[in-house]
Amino acid sequence: MSQPLEIAGLADPVPPLGVGTWAWGDKGTWGMGGYDTDLTTASIREAWEASLAAGVTFFDTAEVYGDGESERIIGSMLADDRSAGTDRSGVVIATKFMPYPWRFNVRSALLASARASIDRLGIDRIDLYQIHGPTSLRSHAALADALAAAHEAGLVQAVGVSNYSIKEMAAIAAQLERRGLRLATNQIEYSLLRRRPETGGLLAACRDLGVVPLAYSPIGQGRLTGKYSAANPPPGRRGFSAHPMALVDRVVDELRRIGATHGDRTPSQVALNWLMAKGTLPIPGAKNRKQAEENAGALGWSLSDDDVAALDEAALEGTSSLQNRFWQHG
Repeated sequence: MSQPLEIAGLADPVPPLGVGTWAWGDKGTWGMGGYDTDLTTASIREAWEASLAAGVTFFDTAEVYGDGESERIIGSMLADDRSAGTDRSGVVIATKFMPYPWRFNVRSALLASARASIDRLGIDRIDLYQIHGPTSLRSHAALADALAAAHEAGLVQAVGVSNYSIKEMAAIAAQLERRGLRLATNQIEYSLLRRRPETGGLLAACRDLGVVPLAYSPIGQGRLTGKYSAANPPPGRRGFSAHPMALVDRVVDELRRIGATHGDRTPSQVALNWLMAKGTLPIPGAKNRKQAEENAGALGWSLSDDDVAALDEAALEGTSSLQNRFWQHG
């Protein structure tokens, strides 16, 4: 059974499953294109409450998700809960700073962005603050200085990165260590449709550094739920890692086979459990109560070693869709 994860810089372990909130408020990406048109404030509130009721308390957002709207939605729900007397002290909020190349004074920009995120979220301090990607024109040393300044100012508790390669991750980890900080996390695109972080050595490098990988798009933007197939492909923009659905169908068939041996777990629950077995913290999206409860069904049980090996065999190597959507996700 998957255990809570220790994240460097955080006082308490976090659950082995989180929630990615990219779609919360980002209508430009997920609404107008025909994806999540049924996403509403009410359905987000239901997803929030169902996740927390299941013990899923880690929420990942970013300043660029809906131009801050995702953070504002989370902040509004936290405020409503506080007003109702509901204790949300166990909620862990992770957000990100986008290192646009034109943010040349990265220390000033990061501090200002962290403060703006804190204001939108309505919290005293960000639990985990991440560099959204390795796109800054500044050095790893300059980025580490900026993160250290935010930490020293009491704005952030733990620091991480997103979409960093082995070399980039090692470089910024070394710079942070010189400033008395540990690199806590690296958020990566990792799933049964993109196993390359594991086969390419990134997961092993994370283990060596004590970095927890956060796995985004863990069910392939819905492709691993079993809802879609070659005969019923996903709509619009939901292309993923260039895999024909006929290949994805074979992976889903294996997920169904294994799920049937664990009390009829769904394909997505098995896919998430596989990621937890790899030592990652998957952060699937949840647009309503049903999806949040289904995600939470990945908790409380474990795949066998044989199950993991069978899924390793079925997994697809995948190519990153990062180049197509980096500026929106991470």
